Formats: sequence, structure tokens, C-alpha cells
Amino acid sequence: MKQPSALLPERNRILVIDDEIIVLTALRETLRLEGYEVVATSDPLQAFEIIQHTQFSVILTDQQMPVLTGLEFLSQAKDIQPNATRILITAVLSLNTVIEAINKGEIYRFIVKPWLREELLVTVRNAVQRYDLLTHNQRLQSEALEMNARLVQQVEQAKAQNRELERLNNALHENLDRSVKLCLKAVETYYPILGSRARRTLELCKAMADGANLPPDQRQILEISAQLHGMGLIGTPRELIRKWQLDESSLTEAERSLIELHPALGQELVSFVASLGAVSSIIRSHRERFDGEGYPDGLSGPNIPLLSRLLAVAIGYASSNGDAAGIEVVKSQSGSAYDPDAVRIFLRCLPKAVVPRNQREVLLSELQPGMTLSTGIYTANGILLIPEGQVLNQPQIDKLWNHNLMVPITQNLMIYC
Repeated sequence: MKQPSALLPERNRILVIDDEIIVLTALRETLRLEGYEVVATSDPLQAFEIIQHTQFSVILTDQQMPVLTGLEFLSQAKDIQPNATRILITAVLSLNTVIEAINKGEIYRFIVKPWLREELLVTVRNAVQRYDLLTHNQRLQSEALEMNARLVQQVEQAKAQNRELERLNNALHENLDRSVKLCLKAVETYYPILGSRARRTLELCKAMADGANLPPDQRQILEISAQLHGMGLIGTPRELIRKWQLDESSLTEAERSLIELHPALGQELVSFVASLGAVSSIIRSHRERFDGEGYPDGLSGPNIPLLSRLLAVAIGYASSNGDAAGIEVVKSQSGSAYDPDAVRIFLRCLPKAVVPRNQREVLLSELQPGMTLSTGIYTANGILLIPEGQVLNQPQIDKLWNHNLMVPITQNLMIYC
């Protein structure tokens, strides 16, 4: 086993554990070719010794091992290195494994054997980005605490106490705003269309807050909830999210059960920020229906928080193309999915809302002339192939196909609807 180098930053360092030497070697060499520093071992007990003194951005482990399972290892590793992104490799992904992992909050992603190289690398890249976001957020919180301490000291020492208190209050608002933006960025990084719809939902909620004359504190809760309502989908397989958004009726019972966990998971994630306690309860209820057929708690009518009822209507319309058909869908579900009063507020305020264009994800094979890119397309090295806002023609689509044959394009392809 190669000992970790002290020269590379910890964000490039990955721990791989698998008792199958062939698999271990394949993972190690694949990741090393991508520039990562890989520490590989077939012994989970030796891995425990390693993580005691070496920090990793990603821990990648097999599920079935003779000494202990991958879930057991990751559960204990979380206490030692809570920020390291944990990925489980398994030959069979059962619903029980998924539920156990979600309930414990241990697993970021699953990789099913045999894996595709491109999917493995994208998963690891996103895992490193998650580690960066977590550590960056910790640094921000640490800086915020230090800044607040300095401000308190200045307030105590300064004669202009009111001016210092105002500065402290502004700093706290800035920290909250940065935290919300960081969370939204995490959602958008994991699945871009979730970020796009969150921004559409936000603009609708702003207009509805005006129309409903919400007080400032309620307005803030609604606007933050609009941005973060998709947090609970982080970690849900991307293909499942796409299937759910394209045709919810096509989900299997197991898939539906997994999707229906996301409001509660979103509540749990958002509640980690102490100042967002009120937001977390709104996020938990945003998939409840007025007729009581929603989830996760089956609430109905006025038992659903008012802000959740407003948010639900905004989400419903934001998921449409933003045309007359989308309005008719919302109106048709008044009294069943949506609170009639919330629908009336929405219809009254919609003309005043400045809603960004809707986006959707497409496959490379689905690109057609006339489509407009909502995000630029880049090579794996970050070189721009086609810019954002470009209306595609056939030569440009052929260019993308030819490039993909030589170097696969792994990013999400997003177009305006």
C-alpha cells in the first residue's frame, strides 16, 4: 500500500477499500489517472488506522467484506471524518440497503457493480465538490463566529453602541444569505434543473408574498423555502429524479417511496442551520395536498401551513412551461392538490412576476436544430464548446457528436423549454 503524500491538498485525496484486489487495483488506477491521490487497502481495519491521521475528501468502500460491511465501516468513519463524502460500492442495490443508508445519513451515493467509468468519475468529482462545499461552509461559519466576536467586543467598547449593533445585524443577514446561496448551489450542482426550478419558484413566491401582504418575517421564510425546497433530493439517483419529473405515474412503488422521503430529508438538512427552523417545517409540508392525499404526513386543508400551501402552487406552475396550459393545470387542481385561496392569490399575482424561462435536461441524442442552450457546453478540461444562449444548428450538433466520440461529454445538457 502506498503511503499518502503530504504534498497534495486533502481535496485530491481518496481512500478506496475493497477486499477484491482486482477491483481495488482498477479503482486506484482509474482515479490516479484523473489526478487524485489514492490510498488503497483491502483491510477495513487498516483503513481505520489510516483515517485516524490522514484526511480524505472521499471514502469509497465495497459493501460486502469479510470483517465488516461497507455500511458499518462508513457509519464509524463518519464520526472520525464527518466531512468526507462516503460512497458505497455494491453488487446488489436493495431497497433495504437504501433505506438503512438514508436513515443513518451515512451515504452520499451508491455505485453498482459493474460501473461505467464515466459515471464513476462524475460521481467522484461531485463527491469532491460536496466535500469542498462542506469545508467551505465550515470556514464561513468559523469566520462568521470570529467576526461576530469582534463586533461584540467593539459594541462593548464603543460609545456608539447602536451603530455597532446594526453592523452585527447586517453581518448576520449576510451570513444567512450566503448559507442559503451555498445550499442552493449544492442543489444546482447535484441536479441543475432543480436549481432552475427553484429560481422560478422564488420569483413566483415574491409576487405572491406581495399579493398576500405577508409580513417581512413570513416573506423571508417563504422566499428561502422556495429556494431550498429541493434539498432533500440530494443523494436521490439522478435518473430517478428525471423519471419522476417526466412522468410521475411511471414510478414503481419502491421508487415512489424513495421520492416521497425528500420533504422530510429536506427538513432535516435545512434544520442544521439554526436560523432556518421555520423554513424546515415549510419544506417538510410542501408536497402535502389540500385534499389530504399528499406526503409525508397526509395533512389536509388548513392543517397544512399557509406558506406551504402558497409554495405548493408556485412549485406546480414553475414545473410547467409557464404558458396558458400551465395556468389551466393549476386551476384544474384547485381544491384537490392546491388551496383555492392560494390559487386565487397566484392567479392575481402571476402577471407581476418576472419568472425566468423554464429549462429541461436532454440527452446528446435528443438535441435538435432550433433548441436553445440554457447553459454552456464544456469539454472535460473546461474548454467552452458552445456558449449559453446559443440556438443550435445541425453543424453544431454534429460537432458535439464528434467530440463525444473522442472524449465523452459528461455534463448535464440543459435547454430552454
